[in-house]
Amino acid sequence: MVSNFVVQALLGRDISIHGDGAQTRSFCYVDDTIDALIRLMDTGSAVTGPVNIGNPSEIAIADLAGRIIAMTGSASCLVRKPLPLDDPRQRLPDISRARRDLDWEPGTPLEAGLARTIAYFKDLLREDQVRDRLFTSPGG
Repeated sequence: MVSNFVVQALLGRDISIHGDGAQTRSFCYVDDTIDALIRLMDTGSAVTGPVNIGNPSEIAIADLAGRIIAMTGSASCLVRKPLPLDDPRQRLPDISRARRDLDWEPGTPLEAGLARTIAYFKDLLREDQVRDRLFTSPGG
């Protein structure tokens, strides 16, 4: 979802959200997730069973899209689509086991993770545009 919203905003395309966008999700930056998984692997047999990895902070989908639009300086608009019947209203992991057994919790604030993600996709889109020009130019 985040990558889709970022790319759509960077390209100035409308961003589709389902329902009223009030349903919430939590987002954990990939570096934090990798750190948690490494810690989990390092526990050996000391920790068994499922351990939720994620971010205990939640944000409404419409608010996330709005932040991305603002952070990219995009003119994108939100377009509302029908809410799927099975779409959960809330997703919020309980990371108490990760805190206790792995001494872990996410360290990257949403804004910082979004800034890094936006920068990554800006570079990627720039590379794609350069590549597209090279291969579509006359004699190229």
